[in-house]
Amino acid sequence: MRGGSGSAFVVSVHDVASWSFDQTRHWVDELDARRVPATLLLVPGPWRGPCLADDPALASWAREAGRRGHETALHGWTHQAVPGGGPGRRRLNAVLARGCAEFCALERRAAQDRLERGLDALDSVGLAPCGFTPPGWLASRGTMAALRALGLEYTTSHLAVHDLRTSAVHRMVALSHRPGGPGERAGARLMTAAVRHWSARGTPFRIALHPADLARPGLRECALRAVDTALEAGARPYTYAELVRARRAAAAEGRR
Repeated sequence: MRGGSGSAFVVSVHDVASWSFDQTRHWVDELDARRVPATLLLVPGPWRGPCLADDPALASWAREAGRRGHETALHGWTHQAVPGGGPGRRRLNAVLARGCAEFCALERRAAQDRLERGLDALDSVGLAPCGFTPPGWLASRGTMAALRALGLEYTTSHLAVHDLRTSAVHRMVALSHRPGGPGERAGARLMTAAVRHWSARGTPFRIALHPADLARPGLRECALRAVDTALEAGARPYTYAELVRARRAAAAEGRR
């Protein structure tokens, strides 16, 4: 675990793919300047451009980022919703995930097939993730069962980080922007206020960065200000893997 006495926080960079490579590098450059490790959520399948296996520049960059302390995690196969699920699940996909909730309604077999394709694609370029964040933070029961069967260490939802090995649930709200939405300004104010409040109280939290945020300079500045606020308050940055392993070790120590 890192030094300091503040709260823990995780910064994740979402939607890493060929089409978003420039935006991803921008976010990671900003985090490198602050010595904040990020969890990079890669979409290795066909999505708005070539697959990861067909983009050697992105694959090489991701490996180098790993050597600098950033983590690579799986973020779906195509990042696009698939048919199926009841009306409730379809509404969740449309409203909360804007049509990207690829895993929100899948049965175990279908989920495992997509997860295996994603993991194999990452492995083919020398990347070995131990965690998964579903697009839109929405995962079906079948997806959860498939994740455990595949031996991954953790997954995440909007409100928590889930240790798949111990079944521990670490409550950590994810703060993110919704560019272009009616609540964009209110959400930006909430991000800054929440980080300041939670950092002061020692409450763990997450900051999620997306490519579209960079099209709105105000959102970019707000997100970076939130990271700076957390650091100034003594909050400790972790990758997801670091966080889960540190919590697991602390729990084991407490049982001795």
